[in-house]
Amino acid sequence: MYFAALLARTEDGWKASDTELDDVETLSDLADLARESSPDEDTVLVLIEQEDAWFGVVRVDGEDDPRIYVSDAAAAARSSYGEILLTDELLGREPGADGSADLDALDLDGTEDGEPDEDEADGGDGATGSADAVPHGPVGDPQILDDLGVSEKELRLMSTEAVTEIAESLGASETLETVR
Repeated sequence: MYFAALLARTEDGWKASDTELDDVETLSDLADLARESSPDEDTVLVLIEQEDAWFGVVRVDGEDDPRIYVSDAAAAARSSYGEILLTDELLGREPGADGSADLDALDLDGTEDGEPDEDEADGGDGATGSADAVPHGPVGDPQILDDLGVSEKELRLMSTEAVTEIAESLGASETLETVR
């Protein structure tokens, strides 16, 4: 189970709206959704939490590139919503470095470079794939909320109730509860 909400900062304070992520496939889609919720190009936060396992914050300021923080990348990688946030750039990978074969990796004998050694195929560790490249723990911009009153240290120490804790720190807890 997940919960996702948009918090848009307006002249009158924070405005919250519940959001469904079923039609969101990319970070760009999510940023567009956030921008649509605030026609004045105000700061918009997308807050996502999944089954008390991880939370994510996406911050969109006008037309700037979105800033992202994910509390546990490995847990988020097992979620379709987390995968939206875990871009190659955020994980420090080259774009397209998802383990898929490219033409340069092909060998003329019909096998690909990186094929498991015989001892790996016989039950050795040999675990490979993009999931190994996802770190356990937080990734992204831990200072994403500094100017809004939530320090890097506070963000890193937040529990599985982080969305509620963030809203409280912003003075938007009552606003968020209207859409929860």
